Amino acid sequence: MYVPEGIDKILFTKEQIHLRTRELGEQLAHDYAGKVPLFLCVLRGASVFFTDLIRSCEMPLTIDFIRTKSYVGTESSGKVEVDMAETESFEGKDLIIVEDICDTGRSLTAVCNAIREMNPKSLKTVCLCDKPSRRVVDFQPDYTGFVIDDLFVVGYGFDVDEHFRNLPYIGVFKT
Repeated sequence: MYVPEGIDKILFTKEQIHLRTRELGEQLAHDYAGKVPLFLCVLRGASVFFTDLIRSCEMPLTIDFIRTKSYVGTESSGKVEVDMAETESFEGKDLIIVEDICDTGRSLTAVCNAIREMNPKSLKTVCLCDKPSRRVVDFQPDYTGFVIDDLFVVGYGFDVDEHFRNLPYIGVFKT
């Protein structure tokens, strides 16, 4: 298995991620039975998880994408930019925001606040990883894959300056 320079250890294997993603997909399919939710991917980090998650949801659904930016290298800037310029209308829709990680909570709070202004029917969040020890705002994801300690993770979509996203596992980056 390829483990590049800078990775301290593997936190979750591709098998563990696959199993947990399937479990989340099954839970979402159950919770949204009879509905056609819109899954909203927060680019770029959530793209790998998003793709596997929607394939695990045996139900009708639609998809869309938004962008946020709050990190420079391994540090959060504290400022969240949300770009929904190319999205469709969310009014009256059941939305499920798919994010890679809930860290400080700022990004998901900003995204949820922006989306609530568009009058969705319902709004839920699903995060592959949750890092509650870093929370600086009161935010709790509705669905979580893994709760992790205060570690900087890479792989499976997580990056450092756009590197490591392609790793099939989640590893701890040496900071």
